[in-house]
Amino acid sequence: MEEVVNFNIDQENILKRLDVFLSENLQNITRSQIKNLIDNDKVFVNDKKVKGGYALKLSDKIVVKKQVLPKFEGIKPEKIDLDVVYEDKHLAVINKPKNMVVHPAGSLVSGTLVNALLYRFSSLSQVNGDFRPGIVHRLDKDTSGLIVVAKTDEAHLNLQKQIQTKQCKRIYRAVCYGKFNNECGTIQTYLARGKHQHEKIFVVPEGQGRIAITNYKVLNYYNGYSYVEFELQTGRTHQIRVHCAHLNHPIVGDKTYGKKQENLGISSQLLHAVSLSFYHPKTQELLSFKSQLPNEFESFLSSKKLSLN
Repeated sequence: MEEVVNFNIDQENILKRLDVFLSENLQNITRSQIKNLIDNDKVFVNDKKVKGGYALKLSDKIVVKKQVLPKFEGIKPEKIDLDVVYEDKHLAVINKPKNMVVHPAGSLVSGTLVNALLYRFSSLSQVNGDFRPGIVHRLDKDTSGLIVVAKTDEAHLNLQKQIQTKQCKRIYRAVCYGKFNNECGTIQTYLARGKHQHEKIFVVPEGQGRIAITNYKVLNYYNGYSYVEFELQTGRTHQIRVHCAHLNHPIVGDKTYGKKQENLGISSQLLHAVSLSFYHPKTQELLSFKSQLPNEFESFLSSKKLSLN
């Protein structure tokens, strides 16, 4: 659902940058969220699309189509076991299991990471709205591994900026089908949600989606399978999964973008957030965390002779 907000520019705001004006006049929104609104054609000046640096003129008419985040008043704290890797008064790092949704959406208001966070922690950031308290970035339901959670808005905004400026390093490992042409490289495409298949993300021409960049390095290959490490340069929905499928090397076990009717004795996709590092929002200390691969993942590597040791 969208809320339409209108502004008329007066003498006081002449020559002010559009993005600066919006940050001063829209409530409960970050600069990065304003940039996303502008980049995704949700902001118009005199019925025309403009850039964030546009210098406002007297009597300019601004229209902002702002998404209204649903309020989940029914979300309740739930006693769900969490693997807390690190915690202080500013943030926490969680080792998320597979088959856990990060935050409530639609009719799903129970069993998510957010439900567990609300039970475990007395304070969580509210930057992303009432139904995503503490959530700085996401992992797909069937992706396991490390995720950072913010307890304060200050920590949240700092961590969010580190992700945007690539100071926060997120490393994943996956098993893919086939042998990559190159042992390392960068995948760069534009991604957008499907118009008729809204649950899927597609590679689209430039200008029709958001840029997505993934670095990869092949760690091992044997008998039709590649064990690959990925580093995210951007954090689009399903990014690694879509990029692997785009290269015709889909992730093993991926029910959405992978091979159909697999019978490999695994319960979900073999994609794990294995490493996470960032600078502490308060102390500026570099924090680095690693997560062991799930047993099912390790067993598959061993059975296909892909293990590194």
